[in-house]
Amino acid sequence: MLDLGVKHTLIIDRDTPPGLFLRDEHSDEEVLLPNKYKPSQFEIGDQLEVFVYLDFDERPVATTLEPKVMLDEFAYLTCVDSNDFGAFLDWGLEKHLFVPHMEQAYKMVTGEQYLIFCYLDEQTNRLVASSRVNKFVDNSILTVEHFDEVDLIVTNSTEMGYNVIINEIHIGLLYKDEVFQDLKTGDRLKGVVKKIRPDNKIDVSLQRPGYRGIEPNAKKIMETLEASETGFLPIHDKSQPELIYETVHLSKKAFKKAIGTLYKERQIIIENGKGIFLKKN
Repeated sequence: MLDLGVKHTLIIDRDTPPGLFLRDEHSDEEVLLPNKYKPSQFEIGDQLEVFVYLDFDERPVATTLEPKVMLDEFAYLTCVDSNDFGAFLDWGLEKHLFVPHMEQAYKMVTGEQYLIFCYLDEQTNRLVASSRVNKFVDNSILTVEHFDEVDLIVTNSTEMGYNVIINEIHIGLLYKDEVFQDLKTGDRLKGVVKKIRPDNKIDVSLQRPGYRGIEPNAKKIMETLEASETGFLPIHDKSQPELIYETVHLSKKAFKKAIGTLYKERQIIIENGKGIFLKKN
């Protein structure tokens, strides 16, 4: 049987009353693409990219619809139904994605959204989801290093900040005092590995830390100054962090380092209590 939960590029083998039978040229395995997904124009031998999953009769079936999540991926999905057997999520396909009761971190409610992980249940050979997402991340062997740029998914907020999934593999922490935007569960954003602790706990930042962040941040400030009609920004090292972030999308610490660099290079003038000016040549 073709692997479930992933996309396949298959060959149109034959046209039948129920739909097109697609064949894998390497294994000769077949799957049905129902008539409702059949392209308006095709020829036998053409290739089609399809997603394969189980239909309502638990038979493998292909679709050209785009799923909101695939095998071994995280996604933020809406619960469309909940009953004694579990919950069902909208993942963009005709048959909803099932979440067993034991895989719900807390009981799912229709209409609410949840961060989930899609996996293959080996006992039933069905694609299912779990909102117990921490089961599917692992920091025992790290695949990231200091200063690596990484993809982040926000899982939940804590007193210290936000727990995030890193590259859909590891768990990390984004400190609250370094965040100047509203974040919520399911948000996806870019970040940088700030620190790796001896116990393999990972701290991340939304900005490149240390000396590696000075040059690009200084460039960002220069571009913002040059785009201003007056060549002036009403922010300085005493400004509130929120105002600095709103103006140049940098933390206060990164901003101070960047303007220090620009000042030493005689690119800007700093006037205490007013802001920074682009130095005219």
